[in-house]
Amino acid sequence: MTHHTPQATKSLPIAEPAQVRRAAARLIRLDGRAFAAMLALYALASGAGLVGPWLLGRIIDTVASGGGSAAVDRAALVIVACALTQLLLTRCAGYVGYRFGERTLARVREQFVDRALALPASVVERAGTGDLTTRGTTDVATVGTTLRDIGPVVLIAAVQALLILGAVFVLNPLLGACGVLGLAGIWFATRWYLRRARAAYLAQGAAWSALAEVVAATATGARTVEALGLQQRRIEECREAAGTVRGAMNRTLALRSVLFPSVDVSYAVPVVGVLLIGGFLHRHGAMSLGAVVASALYLRQLSGPLDTILMWTEQLQSSGAAFSRVEGLAQAPQARPAGEQVPADNRIELSDVHYAYENGHPVLHGVELTVRPGERLALVGPSGAGKSTLARLLAGVDAPTEGTVTVGQVPIVELDSEQLRRQVVLVTQEHHVFLGTVRDNLRIAAPAATDAQLQAALTVVGADWVAELPAGLGTELGPVPDADGHRINGSQAQQLALTRVVLADPHTIVLDEATALLDPATARHTERALAAVLAGRTVIAIAHRLHTAHDADRVAVLEGGRLTELGTHDELVAGEGPYAALWRSWHGDSPTEHF
Repeated sequence: MTHHTPQATKSLPIAEPAQVRRAAARLIRLDGRAFAAMLALYALASGAGLVGPWLLGRIIDTVASGGGSAAVDRAALVIVACALTQLLLTRCAGYVGYRFGERTLARVREQFVDRALALPASVVERAGTGDLTTRGTTDVATVGTTLRDIGPVVLIAAVQALLILGAVFVLNPLLGACGVLGLAGIWFATRWYLRRARAAYLAQGAAWSALAEVVAATATGARTVEALGLQQRRIEECREAAGTVRGAMNRTLALRSVLFPSVDVSYAVPVVGVLLIGGFLHRHGAMSLGAVVASALYLRQLSGPLDTILMWTEQLQSSGAAFSRVEGLAQAPQARPAGEQVPADNRIELSDVHYAYENGHPVLHGVELTVRPGERLALVGPSGAGKSTLARLLAGVDAPTEGTVTVGQVPIVELDSEQLRRQVVLVTQEHHVFLGTVRDNLRIAAPAATDAQLQAALTVVGADWVAELPAGLGTELGPVPDADGHRINGSQAQQLALTRVVLADPHTIVLDEATALLDPATARHTERALAAVLAGRTVIAIAHRLHTAHDADRVAVLEGGRLTELGTHDELVAGEGPYAALWRSWHGDSPTEHF
């Protein structure tokens, strides 16, 4: 069993509010005409909605002055016409806003995928798949809901609120000022809420990410958990993560329980104030009764758009936090840009290499090693010796803490991703089967490959079972048999991963126990087939079984993060050192160490 030194989990960055605002403004500019059309339509719809209370005030003044019913009937017809116009304009504005939201959401999704694919593997591993998965699913979906559904609704409510207050000021500036002052309670309550909401919702998002990470790790390692009897421990960890989520959600609920009652009480204050002051002005002949009634109706009407805004304040805060997490990928380290240096040859050299993870735990100490082009090198050693870490440094996944790792005299960390993958590919015992056909899974490594080339690569790794699938290369692969697609076992999935390596055709391949899930006969056949196809290329293999070391050109022995032995199999066996002892134990069918 391979021991992987634990790495400190490091969350992906979260964008600051100013960065989020700039990102939102950029998205609006990309579809500025649609956004402007949406605003114009909402403004016209809101303007049509203002006619009703004003005409009702005119009706009151007309009746009070002894006017006839004809004038009242005409005003009523105009109110109906304005209501229908408002309905039509609102529908058109909603349609434009919905299309704007869908296009913008598509841009957000595409940008997220581009940024996620540009992340170095080490960044993804340290952050954990749960965080990245939550950002790409839950957070993006939350942003999409706001852009498509909630955003337009809140926007029209804000436009209506501004126009209503403007209408009250037009009727009487004093009453307008009274209405604004009466809404001060809502302003204070909302300000109190907003100062606390962002942090609370960010904490809630982080809690969901942690829960997703625990659940994903438990599901992925379900067989190991069962084999080692760790079910209760994993259940407790899931419960603890779920409890953190529950606590975070309770904190956001507590904020809402203060906001909404405060707002409900505040609605009545401006209406009462306008009626009292308006009545005083009317009694002294400074204002007509209709104007007083219209002002009160406007302020009462104001509760509708304010309710809409406040009702979705929670979603807006949640969406803002989600957008901060989605946009945070822009601050994450990206893949190396294209470099100007070209390796002189394919020789890999490690000079005084040290490596320590971010928690300060040292793993490698002063490793000196040269891997010659075309050589087959086996890395052996007990669990925790640093074999997997060394493989990651050789493949350029991580950079050494001290010392250098070069290919063709160029530091491997200075190669851009495309240059690096032409030189070195790391294949681990972790593998992934993508939803799609077998053909789709293989063409990830070689998009232009023909079916004949795919079949030849499958033959190399001994994946003859593909020919027996219902539709051969066209068979859909999925997690559930006879539902989403054909389900393959771990050994078959690993053979697909090795087939992708054959198709990619790199110069150097680092095999980190890539055949560990295959049965011994199949693993030996696959390793020999790969060695035959990759003749003249460099193969660095972490030896899970010592026959891999036996077949290698040289064997490097790691113990405690140090390179203690280096030579051919025969030389090391004759040397009576640690490798010789391990070989005798394994060859005698009574192994005392695990690799």
